[in-house]
Amino acid sequence: MNARSIPFLKMNGLGNDFVVWDARDEPLRLPVETIRTIGDRATGIGFDQMITVETSPAGADAFMRIHNRDGSEVDACGNATRCVGRLLMEESGRDSATIETNAGLLIATATGDPTRVSVDMGVPKFAWNEIPLAEEFHDTRAIELQVGPIDAPVLHTPSVVNVGNPHAVFWVADLDAYDLEGVGPLLENHPIFPERANISLAHVLSDDAIEIRVWERGVGLTQACGTAACAVAVAAAHDRRTGRSVTVHLPGGPLHIEWRASDDHIIMTGATEIEYEGALEMSDLSHRRTAPGDRPHLEVVS
Repeated sequence: MNARSIPFLKMNGLGNDFVVWDARDEPLRLPVETIRTIGDRATGIGFDQMITVETSPAGADAFMRIHNRDGSEVDACGNATRCVGRLLMEESGRDSATIETNAGLLIATATGDPTRVSVDMGVPKFAWNEIPLAEEFHDTRAIELQVGPIDAPVLHTPSVVNVGNPHAVFWVADLDAYDLEGVGPLLENHPIFPERANISLAHVLSDDAIEIRVWERGVGLTQACGTAACAVAVAAAHDRRTGRSVTVHLPGGPLHIEWRASDDHIIMTGATEIEYEGALEMSDLSHRRTAPGDRPHLEVVS
């Protein structure tokens, strides 16, 4: 894509927001600094993740490439998968879409409500070397990691799990009692996580409900994180804190997570929103909104 103006969609899943490019016909690879500039909420378009929809080498409906606001490429983003799944299903008229990611092949399905999408996020990984951790832990339901003094830690013994990316979950009684913005960067970059980690504070409300706050790797505090919701749900069930079907309440809204007993696959269901269509001027990285397209295709600006 060397054109002067590149079309994009601005979307979100529960406030977890994305810029979505259609690069199936022409490749789009942007330098890290350019991604950071576009992602800046004060001077650019602003986003949590930049999503590039490409042709799938594996023959899926599309390949989804994901970059965080800091320019780092990551393997999974649950809310973005639901958003891209919605677009692909609207484009094809089918009730499902296959999406290849660096974390594997994901399947999005329709729910009957065009704005709500379910995604099969695959099977969680609990082994220390699959998360990965820098040292061996036999039981990853509660690893030795703490913030604060040894005899009076502020946060301690998180559950860790990989659901396409690494997550650490701290179980707390009050989400607002902790400065997640302060401790999030320290925990994200702790040496125990060689690939960094997403950090969640989680409070179990009942057998089928959890509330969480998330510090997302490469992003910061976020209104919603689909993989964090999946991670918290399966970690809670794995430790028998809840059942296998829960509603996870995030600042941006609820996600329903089922850790399916028949095959251990995680099914995530929630809302999506198309905020607006726009175009980015490559000459100076300015952007403008464009008139709504007359069809629900990824390529919305002709």
